[in-house]
Amino acid sequence: MNIAYLVNQYPKVSHSFVRRELLAVETYGIKVGRYSIRSCESELVDGADKQEQELTKVILGVGVQGLAWGLLRVAATRPIRFLEALRLMFKVGWHSERGILLHLAYLAEACILLNWFAEAGITHVHAHFGTNSTTVAMLCRVLGGPTYSFTVHGPEEFDKATLLSLDEKIKRSTFVAAVSSFGKSQLFRWCDRTYWSKINVIHCGVDAAFLAAPHVPIPAAPRLVCVGRLSAQKGHLLLLEAASKLAVQGLEFKLVFVGDGPLRAEIEQQIAQLGLQNYIEITGWASGDRVQQEILASRAMVLPSFAEGLPVVIMEALALNRPVISTYVAGIPELVEPGVCGWLVPPGSVEALAVAMRAALEAPLEQLEEMGKIGAERVAQQHNVDIEAKKLVALFQASIEQSS
Repeated sequence: MNIAYLVNQYPKVSHSFVRRELLAVETYGIKVGRYSIRSCESELVDGADKQEQELTKVILGVGVQGLAWGLLRVAATRPIRFLEALRLMFKVGWHSERGILLHLAYLAEACILLNWFAEAGITHVHAHFGTNSTTVAMLCRVLGGPTYSFTVHGPEEFDKATLLSLDEKIKRSTFVAAVSSFGKSQLFRWCDRTYWSKINVIHCGVDAAFLAAPHVPIPAAPRLVCVGRLSAQKGHLLLLEAASKLAVQGLEFKLVFVGDGPLRAEIEQQIAQLGLQNYIEITGWASGDRVQQEILASRAMVLPSFAEGLPVVIMEALALNRPVISTYVAGIPELVEPGVCGWLVPPGSVEALAVAMRAALEAPLEQLEEMGKIGAERVAQQHNVDIEAKKLVALFQASIEQSS
């Protein structure tokens, strides 16, 4: 079996879960081609990502002339299919926020892939995220390319389902993977019941370095960690307000932000305004090993997100036997059970977040250890990358057999 993975940007620093899944699929004897719409090579730091970059073909690397030539070649050699794809392009582009011109670019990208897939003998393509990568895969299929499937992560796909023509993408796909039951339910909202059977839950897998890590006792030091891109939806500014409440109450603690992003300057400004310089530390981007060490050095991991799919970092923290403080958002409650392996608070509630943080900082170590143990067991059962990859491989095989 010869399949392709298609992502808007691959490899990407924040999307190591795609790499893990791809490599796990290959262990089942599947040949996987790597295809990315655009490159983010300049941002790569991790050695594993750099190795994947060497194996990845970047569509926009052909340049504007290459895209134009690919479009004209397919229009000349496959006029009927090209007109069908052109009609679909206008249909989805007209209702999108990105407009017709960008969708014409997606059609040109699909033309490039059509040729590349034929040369590589690709029989099926799997896209990650139901955004432009899936649009390109769908247009390529209409042009006569391989069948396609895609994984929906959220929250963008759920926020913009109509603008992304999610119903059309589901209808034309062979199957859709959702990373949580919540995600599956959201896809049910946006497609006809006829297509519900196409939607499967395939969890993101956790790196073996986390699942097989030796047990490190939870430290007595009052230290919490927040791992995630410094962006609005992760709730960092709210977390600073909660930390300020605890500081005013005289609680001694350290809160470490692991990550970088567009909100960093505003976060640093807020730290200064609240006088939290002695309480908050920002590490910036961190390697997988550094992330693991920061989680192990904490009593709990906190992520007060406003919008999510199901964050991999929550799985990683639990796999390392660390309880998690998070919000009742999307698929998070499917993994984090309040009082069992962590704390959940209403998103946007500073008061509830501060209470949960104090509870984690003051809880007996024996309680935290038990919560961490239960969390690790849940992750091992639900987020083993090899088990989830096996489910995907079965779906790939069924898709190819069905189209034969």
